[in-house]
Amino acid sequence: MTEALALTALSKHTLAEDVTDRLRDAIFRGHFVPGQRLGEAQLARALGVSRGPIREAFNRLEREGLITSQTNGRSLVAQLSRRDLEEVYTLRLALERLAVQRATQVATAEDFAALEANTQALEAAVTRALSEEEAATLDIEFHDRLYRAAHHGQLWEAWANIRSQVYLFLLSRNRANADYRDRSIAAAHADLVRALRTGDQAQAVAAIEVHLRRAYEYIAQVFGEASGGRIE
Repeated sequence: MTEALALTALSKHTLAEDVTDRLRDAIFRGHFVPGQRLGEAQLARALGVSRGPIREAFNRLEREGLITSQTNGRSLVAQLSRRDLEEVYTLRLALERLAVQRATQVATAEDFAALEANTQALEAAVTRALSEEEAATLDIEFHDRLYRAAHHGQLWEAWANIRSQVYLFLLSRNRANADYRDRSIAAAHADLVRALRTGDQAQAVAAIEVHLRRAYEYIAQVFGEASGGRIE
């Protein structure tokens, strides 16, 4: 007779995922600054965990482009450069072209409702003093929902690997220029949703290309003003 296995319910997130989330958030909030060394032992003590989850978190954050590893084994907070912006932008453009092409074909009513709810939330937020972080979060969440509407698991994973860098670029741009509070981003998102609803791939691709090109140009201005072509 097969012996029954005693299994405990898995938590939604593993310990390493929780540590990753906390470190990512600390980087986003500026608690860890570009170029700062991150020590495994110190972080393990601060978070009350062993070094194992810290190492796993470092590996994940390195894949996301938020941490860099040196040959001596040290881990540093990444300092995003103009080259990083160029590479992330060109990759994102290719990914989102595919996302909108698929979304015109397979997006569900629930997908469109989620996209429109996000757009309405951003439109409402710009009427008040929304923060730089809130604006960047609502922006990135719209694109999360766009990728979800494509119903393509590998495409989502590719987006997840650059998502954190995109967020940092958006946040840096918002912190550098208060005009992020205007309605242009919400309007661009609304235009894209309308294009998706038509089912016309060419129209949807044109809409995302215009939107991302403008986003790139806005962010590139920050690098033009930053010392050494880097975001601090």
